Parts: sequence; structure tokens; C-alpha cells
Amino acid sequence: MFSTGGSDGGVTPTPSARLAGLGLVLPPPPTPKGTYAPVVVSGGLAYVSGQIVTDEGRIVHPGLVDAEVPTDVAKDLARRATLQGLSALQRILGSIDRIRQVLRVGVYVASSPGFVRQHEVANGATDLLVDVFGEAGRPARASVGVVSLPLGAAVEVELLVAVE
Repeated sequence: MFSTGGSDGGVTPTPSARLAGLGLVLPPPPTPKGTYAPVVVSGGLAYVSGQIVTDEGRIVHPGLVDAEVPTDVAKDLARRATLQGLSALQRILGSIDRIRQVLRVGVYVASSPGFVRQHEVANGATDLLVDVFGEAGRPARASVGVVSLPLGAAVEVELLVAVE
């Protein structure tokens, strides 16, 4: 649990308190665009379906990373998609404070030919998770370049977390 005493005798902030301390608010939970559940919880694990960033039903910064979407913009999309995944988890779990550990993150990057910096894009997701969950937010990770993603998205992020 995140509310146990810290090494300085203080109370370690919860993930929701850390999120607020970063000045971040979770976006509205995603609405599935197909036949799937945004989150499936089973056996102490929660699987979050791939998240792409939309605004009012439109893909934010569509296209191939490097050719049409700058790497720094793609990194921010990975961060925003991760916040959306946390929002989906909060809807199902009631609170992100029920997350014990982030186990795995998959970051898929629609990449222009020759682009080899998918790992930098993925840092947008995992840097955020470490900021919110501390070392419990440091996951195993895959950062994968792909030819295309649903609806022309530049980045898609999926999560696997251990829950209480």
C-alpha cells in the first residue's frame, strides 16, 4: 500500500495524491470503438486495452512518427494515452490507489521508414507511471514500431497492472 510510513517517518503519498501533486487530472474514461472491454480484471491483474488519444471523437496528431508527427509530440501522446488508461482503471477499480504495481506497458508507435526512436516515445508513458507510482510504476516494457494503428493514431499504449 502507498500510505505506509516513508523512510523519513512521514506518510508516502498515494498514487492519486501524487497525480494531484503533479497538477494532473485524469481525462474521461475511454469509450470502446469495437467489441472489447477497456479493462478486464482477473486473478489480481487488470489488463487495459490499447489506448489512443482522441479529442471530441477525433484522433489527436494522426500520422507516422518522424514524418508527420514529431518525436516529442509522440512522447506526449504516449503520456496522454497512459493517463487515459489510468482513467479506465479508475472507472473499473474505483481508485487508482488499488494499483499495487505496474507490471508491463506496451507502446506501439506508427513509425515512418527508418525511425528507430520508439523507446524515446515510450518514455512518455513510463516516466509518467514512475512519477505517479514511484518504483512500483517502473514496468517491463515493449516499444514497438508498426506500419499503422487504428484510426490513423500515431501512438497506442496498453497496460498490465497488479491490483488489490
